[in-house]
Amino acid sequence: MVKAGATPTPVTYVSVLSACGKGGDLLLGVQVHKRVLESGVLPDLKVENALVDMYAECAEMDSARRLFDGMQVRNVVSWTSLVSGLARLGQVDHARELFDSMPERDTVSWTAMIDGYVQAARFREALEMFREMQYSNVRADEFTMVSVITACAQLGALEMGEWVRVYMSRQGIKLDVFVGNALIDMYSKCGSVERALGVFKEMHSRDKFTWTAIILGLAVNGHGEEAIDMFHRMIRVWEAPDEVTFIGVLTACTHAGLVDKGREFFRSMIHSYKIAPNVVHYGCMIDLLGRAGKITEALETIDQMPVTPNSTILGTLLAACRVHGNLDIGELVAKRLLELDPENSTVYILLSNMYAKSNRWEDVRRLRQSIMEKGIKKEPGCSLIEMNGMIHEFVAGDCSHPMSNKIYSKLENIITDLENVGYSPDITEVFVEVAEKEKQKIIYWHSEKLAISFALLSSEPNTVIRIVKNLRMCLDCHNAIKLISRLYGREVVVRDRTRFHHFRHGFCSCKDYW
Repeated sequence: MVKAGATPTPVTYVSVLSACGKGGDLLLGVQVHKRVLESGVLPDLKVENALVDMYAECAEMDSARRLFDGMQVRNVVSWTSLVSGLARLGQVDHARELFDSMPERDTVSWTAMIDGYVQAARFREALEMFREMQYSNVRADEFTMVSVITACAQLGALEMGEWVRVYMSRQGIKLDVFVGNALIDMYSKCGSVERALGVFKEMHSRDKFTWTAIILGLAVNGHGEEAIDMFHRMIRVWEAPDEVTFIGVLTACTHAGLVDKGREFFRSMIHSYKIAPNVVHYGCMIDLLGRAGKITEALETIDQMPVTPNSTILGTLLAACRVHGNLDIGELVAKRLLELDPENSTVYILLSNMYAKSNRWEDVRRLRQSIMEKGIKKEPGCSLIEMNGMIHEFVAGDCSHPMSNKIYSKLENIITDLENVGYSPDITEVFVEVAEKEKQKIIYWHSEKLAISFALLSSEPNTVIRIVKNLRMCLDCHNAIKLISRLYGREVVVRDRTRFHHFRHGFCSCKDYW
């Protein structure tokens, strides 16, 4: 256009700057900026907004801010571009300060701030922001709902997620493919596969992310065969799987114990779909082989990987060694893990369990001594539980909850009930040098036990208890919750750092492998 001698209009500049921003082409954006200055079109609010947005999209926030500060007139678009840019870069508090200074806010600016909190993993603040948006009588749209639903998913806030669906219906917000995918992911992460399948069936339009979300949701919740069936349905409708889809189907094989099928899918991914396996795919294969007790083959697979194994892969194999009692390979893997991550407390815990099972108590004591000498701190256990639309957080041994006295009193009753049916606390994972009674207290006061005590006090009988835990669940809590599910007739769903656990009638969906 320029070579032809035509003069760009403000509309032209806005269009080109928008393309530069979306494409992250800062170099071209700067050149267009120079032409804008030379053209004399400024001041023009739309062009100035496009410039601020271009720099913000390209993460050049200093330039965006200088332009913003120099504007004679600003509108909600000007402010929102700056808020969005800061939020995308993780400068959420700075973005919030600017957001609070805005003379007016629209749906886009509220959504930018909510999404900023979500991207920064500050999910509770994202939901609080959404509530503020409602109080301000600003109508949400589909983009807002995707961010809000994502926050619910990460918090395991099923009640809030259900309320969001009602809100969408009342506000006439349509169930498009993006909202539908977010809902499937949310229900799956909350352990409610039935609702996830309901959304999947309700969706008129689906993309590969829809299929991937439902396959992953079924797989991680222990419905391996159904996930594989869904994968074959996906192929039949000519939707090509991608690398994430194969993570789902390999996870499904793991949960269903289908070793040969898993190998077949892995080969198919490489040869039929030309997808190079990444470290996550190899992690799935190690988990698959480890669950099946093929510890030597799993170690050989790690040694033959074209990518460097990370601590997650080695940790998966170490957990398999614990389950199957392979101490020789377990010690070898633990050594490699500690070379990668010398302060990984989980390694010491798993290895200590293995030594304890082999009656190698001197080695257990040596590990405890090593932990104390190195000053290795175990990350505090934290459990989230939703009750009546509110998220309650419990930390191991914490007394800050308003119902603390009742919670601990109820927990004492629970422990007594468990002991009456043969429960004995497993203190092998307690590395603090204190008396045995104190070790038992530490185990009794783990965060998920506090959360369950609170749930039994606060919820109706027969309702499902859903907990999100930040760490891998310890052996004692796993055993205790199995008994609780039987004694109290409650289904308990725990999403820990490793996987989902659905406890029903004294059994866990993980079949004691995690």
